[in-house]
Amino acid sequence: MNVHVLDALGITLAVAAGATALVIVPGVALGWLLARCAWRGKSVVETLVALPLVLPPTAVGYLLLRLLGRHGPLGEGVLGVDLDLLFTRKGAVLAAAVMSLPLVARTARIAFEAVPARFETMGASLGLSPARVFASITLPLARRGLAAAAVLGFARALGEFGATVVVAGNIPGRTQTLALAIFEDLQLGRDGSAMLLVGVSALLAFSTIGCVEALSRERAR
Repeated sequence: MNVHVLDALGITLAVAAGATALVIVPGVALGWLLARCAWRGKSVVETLVALPLVLPPTAVGYLLLRLLGRHGPLGEGVLGVDLDLLFTRKGAVLAAAVMSLPLVARTARIAFEAVPARFETMGASLGLSPARVFASITLPLARRGLAAAAVLGFARALGEFGATVVVAGNIPGRTQTLALAIFEDLQLGRDGSAMLLVGVSALLAFSTIGCVEALSRERAR
């Protein structure tokens, strides 16, 4: 592989890993809340969580740009602190995390819903605190589904393009992921390099989806 491909691959893996680490805790928490709790306005939360799945990724990126920009709610002009996220790798991680959150939360919700509530009730009747019930009963029974949620989030981050290019730009060696590198090669007519990048992307996608399928089959058994 040439340096161009290796740089894009390394940045892609780093961004996807960072996004997964950033989103896994809030995603699992949202999944549990949606699976186990009922409250007024729950449907609104469900809709907000799902929005990145249906909005154009560039629209999500633009909203993040306005939010994090100098005059945005989280920008330097409001908080007096420069978060230094725009056009950086940290910005790419944030954009990928936002786009991955719906998949992580929805998969985690399914994993928690698959845990029989009677087991949790039995644990509570034996004197276990809610925290102990969650740690000793709910989490172990949902672990394979939660692992699938993490892998799906990672896979979604691997292929993120629209939000990333708006928030982090397409800077070779800094923010240029595989998806952005493919786009650049197509624009410049470098078909051979683009095909190589597509092959690497397909291999990564095949591996991650294979992991999800293996976890799903194991959970079914």
